[in-house]
Amino acid sequence: MRSTIVLLALLFSLILTSCVTTVRATPAKVVVVKRLPKIHKVVYIKGHQYYKWNGVYHRKTARGFVVVRV
Repeated sequence: MRSTIVLLALLFSLILTSCVTTVRATPAKVVVVKRLPKIHKVVYIKGHQYYKWNGVYHRKTARGFVVVRV
């Protein structure tokens, strides 16, 4: 009887620990524009400066201008 309880406890613990799910986050695709066209507009949203061109907002970085969602 005692060995049956130990066996069931071991089996139960193996069942609970074997259900492992791995979640991998894929990095977002970043679009960098080296230069904006001359017809872009500078806009301020909540105190932050963005550059708007063709309905898309950009933020200035060291590599160029990155497309952002506002």
